[in-house]
Amino acid sequence: MNGSSAISTPPISMVPLDDLNRVLTLAQPDKDQNLTHIGIVGDTYTLLVTGDATAERFCLIDMHIPPGGGPPPHRHDFEETFILLEGELDATFRGAKSVVRAGDTVNIPSNAPHQFHNSSAKPVRLLCVCSPAGQEDFFLEVGTRVATRTTPPPTLDSTAQAEFKAKCEALAPKYRTELLQNA
Repeated sequence: MNGSSAISTPPISMVPLDDLNRVLTLAQPDKDQNLTHIGIVGDTYTLLVTGDATAERFCLIDMHIPPGGGPPPHRHDFEETFILLEGELDATFRGAKSVVRAGDTVNIPSNAPHQFHNSSAKPVRLLCVCSPAGQEDFFLEVGTRVATRTTPPPTLDSTAQAEFKAKCEALAPKYRTELLQNA
């Protein structure tokens, strides 16, 4: 034997082994009757991929925003990305308003004050990615389950609106969110 022969060992992968306990998630919001649809602040949010499916890395929510819809000014300590599929929204980020149209993607950095509002006459559809996950749990705790992706939430009278607002304010810190007066 010559001294130049070396035993070759495969490189050690820096990628963790496949977790066989995790499964493929296929979300079909217009077909799947098992998806959760939540009515909140006049909008309807469909949970497509929850933190349970992503090891809490992110969640994906299909949002139906009717004319006049959108959440109040707020901020939270997680990233939020919106991908507009249909329509256009007014997005306010740190006090500056922009118009976001179908095909646009917006990322809201964690902790930044923001809000969005549908001031058009047509519904808006967008995908919302929150990373890490958890926002879907807030929506589940404060919202009302509805039948479909476009079913509006029940209309709240002034007493129910005040109760809803108080519930959101009380639960917001648990979900790393702060409701603001002005964004």
